[in-house]
Amino acid sequence: MLFWILVATLTAGVAAILLYPLLREARGIREVRAGEAAVYRDQLGELDRDLAGGLISAGEAEYARAEIGRRLLALAKEEPSGNEPSGEKATPRRRRLVEAFVLAVPPAIGLCLYLQTGSPDLPSQPLAARLENPGNDMGILVTKAERHLAQNPQDGHGWDVLAPIYFKTMRLDDAETAYRNAIRLLGPNPARLDGLAETLMAESDGVVTSEARDSLLQSLTFDPNNPRAQYYLALALEQDGKSDEAREAFEALAKKSPAGAPWLALVSEHIAKNGGDTPNASVDSGAPGNPSEADVAAAENMDAGGRQEMIRGMVDSLDAKLSADPNNFEGWMRLVRSYAVLNDKDRATDALRRGLAAFPPQGVEGKQLVALARELGLSTEGAQQ
Repeated sequence: MLFWILVATLTAGVAAILLYPLLREARGIREVRAGEAAVYRDQLGELDRDLAGGLISAGEAEYARAEIGRRLLALAKEEPSGNEPSGEKATPRRRRLVEAFVLAVPPAIGLCLYLQTGSPDLPSQPLAARLENPGNDMGILVTKAERHLAQNPQDGHGWDVLAPIYFKTMRLDDAETAYRNAIRLLGPNPARLDGLAETLMAESDGVVTSEARDSLLQSLTFDPNNPRAQYYLALALEQDGKSDEAREAFEALAKKSPAGAPWLALVSEHIAKNGGDTPNASVDSGAPGNPSEADVAAAENMDAGGRQEMIRGMVDSLDAKLSADPNNFEGWMRLVRSYAVLNDKDRATDALRRGLAAFPPQGVEGKQLVALARELGLSTEGAQQ
């Protein structure tokens, strides 16, 4: 019952706000007309005084009185009355129609929409009750964890759980705080150090900062074969303009990686970008748009122009597959990277726009697409609209 009282109060308040300009306008018009009539009446009184004082003749007084009377009559005709023709009552009638529309139509539309899409019979669910039984609601789970950490800030496991959730939802400041607290309370490990580095890079639009690099180097002291840290350190060399060193780092990562590793396609693109040849081990033939073993064998006998043409054909094939079936997030990531590697930024931006149409930027996948675009130096302004 309280809900409907609040709804009625809000509706009345909104209607009053919308009607106020109309009522104010009508009152203003009446005040202006009343003021004009008072001026004309004062002029009639002044005219009689001038005539009595001999300041004007009787003829002049009669002429002036007739003119003032004409103006009073004209002003009186502007006042609405029940006996006037329809054309003279058009403005008041139109105002009444607008007032009726404001009072009736918006509340009716709002009520219909609520009854259609809302849940009027759903019992109230205070936040405390929802925190007790969050179910699968990730937002409630995060809120519950945040409340727990507000009371127990030294709970390192709580920070460790929240940090990757913050990162995936692009709450980067919170993610950085959570990773730092987890490392401080539980100690460093590859997952926490890599997560902190990725957060720092996301905050700097994909640039591997010196602080992120230090975190990655520390991660390698725990796990020298950590491909995640090796990839970002190689990327740091590439961003510093050290193409030869970057290529060697990417090639070393490709040789160490198992066949079919999901990161090999991206590593291969960076190898090619830095002037190297794509190694056979880096090919994931199961991914759409990637070359088969026969394609790789044929490419070995091609010149640079032929190899580039073959790559362009595979990228176009992937583009066509995604146009037919856009529900392929990894495919959009690969297509955007591929066009960027081919230095075709217009088509890369177009692929980004189409990918974000399938995976909106508000979602987790869309945010990853936007982050990739920033890493590749692509504009995201038009793509996110």
